[in-house]
Amino acid sequence: MLSVMLRLLAVRPFIGTVILGFPVLLLILAGLAAIFALKFLVIFVLPVVIVVWLVKRLKRYRPMPAPAPSEPTAA
Repeated sequence: MLSVMLRLLAVRPFIGTVILGFPVLLLILAGLAAIFALKFLVIFVLPVVIVVWLVKRLKRYRPMPAPAPSEPTAA
């Protein structure tokens, strides 16, 4: 198998490069897409989710002010 590949590269370098290079380029592009997607999630999405979660949490647990003492009513 290896000798066939080497012979293909020696006889027809352009065709051999296309046959061997295309899957490698696809793997590189898939890896770059995965890296960019992960960067997008970490840099943009995660901070927004954390801020929204913190704001909701702080609004939910805000202590209510104590009610003012009521004045006696005239009977």
